Amino acid sequence: MSGSLRKELAPLGISVTAVEPGAFRTDFSGRSLDQSSIVIDDYAETAGRRRKERDTAHGTQAGDPRKAARALITVVESADPPALLLLGQDALDTFRQVDDAQRAEVDAWQKITAATGFDR
Repeated sequence: MSGSLRKELAPLGISVTAVEPGAFRTDFSGRSLDQSSIVIDDYAETAGRRRKERDTAHGTQAGDPRKAARALITVVESADPPALLLLGQDALDTFRQVDDAQRAEVDAWQKITAATGFDR
């Protein structure tokens, strides 16, 4: 969605940047985090892992919020801001893992993908 918005607004001189932060040492995982008291066992290996991670991650995140703020200011003041800004090594690593997996899946299904046009 932000990619389409970016293209629509570019002729007006308006830029759009999607920001994907990693874990930063803020209160997000601390007192501001309010989780349901109901634990659903079916989610133990997916969202349940993240839930436990958040219980123990507060105060140990690698990201420095001041450095993130400076990075955001740099992007906002840039003449050519990026369409996507990843913040934190963890965000970069995750992005690359997801990108590699998606690329492999697209390659695996390339024949089906390319076979959907009209015959000539």
